[in-house]
Formats: sequence, structure tokens, C-alpha cells
Amino acid sequence: MTSGTTPGLARFNTSAEGDALAALHEVCTSSAWASKLLAQRPYATVEALFQASDVAMAELTAEDLAEAMAGHPPIGRPKEGDPTSSREQSGMAGASAQLKAEMLELNLAYQDTFGHVFLICATGKTGEQMRDALRERIGNSPEQEREIVRTELGKINRIRLNRLVETTEEENR
Repeated sequence: MTSGTTPGLARFNTSAEGDALAALHEVCTSSAWASKLLAQRPYATVEALFQASDVAMAELTAEDLAEAMAGHPPIGRPKEGDPTSSREQSGMAGASAQLKAEMLELNLAYQDTFGHVFLICATGKTGEQMRDALRERIGNSPEQEREIVRTELGKINRIRLNRLVETTEEENR
């Protein structure tokens, strides 16, 4: 990840408020998070943007976290036609039918327990690693799990923000 200034960061800093808000919404569906990042533009460096994201994530309420989680599909079932979702969950793409069925069962049990999708920064993880994390986390208390989710969302947001500020205007179309 880059920490300096990039053409993508300059574009984000100078884009119309509505366009910047839409771009942030693609990163994270929490309105509170996006508003906090938008209010701090312009960013001198990518690292400054990451730090603002981390601070905004730490300040999210339980309701804000729920709003952010609502933008994420269950592991093993990426959003149809969403390249970001498919790319991030690529570790499940080649999973066996047995592993996919197990993930579905575990996802449903997790949702019954916590009331939201199992959220993990899936980038670079295999299907087995995601399954093992789900198995481990399903025994957490709601408070423990909320803080783990906050951390995982922060990781996902950094990856997505990096992609936003690293890409050229043509790549964003």
C-alpha cells in the first residue's frame, strides 16, 4: 500500500462532494464513517486518509456498525455482478461443495447468534481459513464479536480505500 500522494488521492480530494460520498459508500456503507472522512478532505497523504478511516471506524456506534455490515454479503455468496465482492472472496471460489455447504451452515448459525453476517477481511484467505475463523468466533460474546467486526471492517476499508486512491480515473469507470 502506498502512503504518499497519488493521482487517485488528488482526484478524491478534489471531486464533487456527491461523487466523493458515492466513492466512500462503495468502500463502506456506514453513513457516519463516510461523513467523517468526507468532512476531513483534503488529505495530504494516503496514510492520512487511512488514519482518518481508522479513527472514524473506532467511533462508530453499534447502529453504525450494523449499517456498515449490511453492505457485506455472506462469505461464500458474493453479491451477483459485484467485482469487489467476488475479488475479496476469491478464496471461496475454488472451494469444494462440502466446504461451501459447511460455510452456509456456519454462516446461518452465526447470523442466528449475532444477528448479522459473519464479517472477515477475506482478502488473501483460503476458504478453510475463513471457515476456521468462523468456527472460532461463533463462540464469542456479542461484545467481543462487535470489536472483532470493527477491526475486520477497518482492514477491509483500508484495502478498498487503497484501491480507490491507487487507481486511475479510467480504471474507476
